[in-house]
Amino acid sequence: MNLDALGRVLSPKQLRSIVGALATPQIALWAGAVSSGKTIASLLAFLIAVIRAPDHGLIVIVGRTLQTIERNIIDPLQSSTLFGFLAGQIHHTKGSTTAVILGRTVHLVGASDAKAEGRIRGATIALAYVDEATLVPQGFWMMLLSRLRVPGAKLLATTNPDGPAHWLRTDFLLRGASVGVRSWHFTLRDNPSLEQSYIDLLMAQYVGLWRRRFIEGEWCLAAGAIYDMWDPAQHVVREVPPITRWISAAADYGTTNPFHAGRLGLGADQRLYLTHEWRYDSKREYRQLTDVEYSARFRDFLDRTGGRPPYTVIDPSAASFRTQLHEDGLTSTSGDNEVVPGIMTVASLLATDRLKIAGSCPEIANEFPGYSWDEDKAEQGDDVPVKVADHGLDMIRYGIHTTRAIWRHQLRAPVIPQAA
Repeated sequence: MNLDALGRVLSPKQLRSIVGALATPQIALWAGAVSSGKTIASLLAFLIAVIRAPDHGLIVIVGRTLQTIERNIIDPLQSSTLFGFLAGQIHHTKGSTTAVILGRTVHLVGASDAKAEGRIRGATIALAYVDEATLVPQGFWMMLLSRLRVPGAKLLATTNPDGPAHWLRTDFLLRGASVGVRSWHFTLRDNPSLEQSYIDLLMAQYVGLWRRRFIEGEWCLAAGAIYDMWDPAQHVVREVPPITRWISAAADYGTTNPFHAGRLGLGADQRLYLTHEWRYDSKREYRQLTDVEYSARFRDFLDRTGGRPPYTVIDPSAASFRTQLHEDGLTSTSGDNEVVPGIMTVASLLATDRLKIAGSCPEIANEFPGYSWDEDKAEQGDDVPVKVADHGLDMIRYGIHTTRAIWRHQLRAPVIPQAA
């Protein structure tokens, strides 16, 4: 590894963090903004640590899922220009729970819920790397620490900030050396490879809560309006341009609560449009519908508004309704219910002028202004929206976030607001 060459492309903070991590007794933590260079620095430290790791004990990489580990860690190691010196030294088959890195077997562990701790229970671990540590359950993190039983064992981790009450901040970052932690806070200025145009793009895409956390690197509460960029004068349109491709139809299922459906299309101007909505509120109508009735009305809604799109995305809690749709000849997909990432996807599209709502969809337009974070839950460390008047917003989140791989590369370039 040519350290002189690396020194010419890494920032002083990146270099200091690599040296410091290797000298840290147990836990090294890189925190801060997205695209700030913390991942590259942490991976370089990890590679050196792999070479130095004791023969006795496992080496593990931990992430929320196996897929995120492959995307965030394995793929960069195999393809990044910076890691060209690793050619032939990183071996991994897509979907496999192991990789071979610099001749050592490395176990890839998804930790999306509390049950994941069973995957490392009883193991002896010499080196661990954790991607996005705030997304790992606290119980798993504590179990992982208890498995570092080899002399000189280390845990390296990266994260973006979360709420100030998050256990990683209160129990580890703030306590620092007293619990064996050494940490570095990264901002966009710490990544020398970023061009100003890319920084401007990030500033446009990350708004509100996400700008404070992911761009400014703050550990801040989720408070106030969620879609604070919402402007009906900008986002609601009287006329929808020709739809060049239907993307999805989506539905948030309700019996006592409203059932809210809508359809999403790609306009000729390369923006996403919610073109139609259909809502049934049993409290207004004084009658609840069965799954058979909902299926018939939902399918009629699709047939009346342009036919059946490639993807029909349904509230993941509505298993019985999805079964009924299948029996009626309509195949559906369970919506991606990652609430905060889904909200962030919608917010980014609104902020960069790439999502519009047709004026014929007043029900959902009326929900945007009042959608807020639950401040009581935020004080406890959880980012949760207040569950009031959100059925249309859940619907559009399912329809957009679940199909993001389909429309992502078909949209126009983001509109970057000019500085005042």
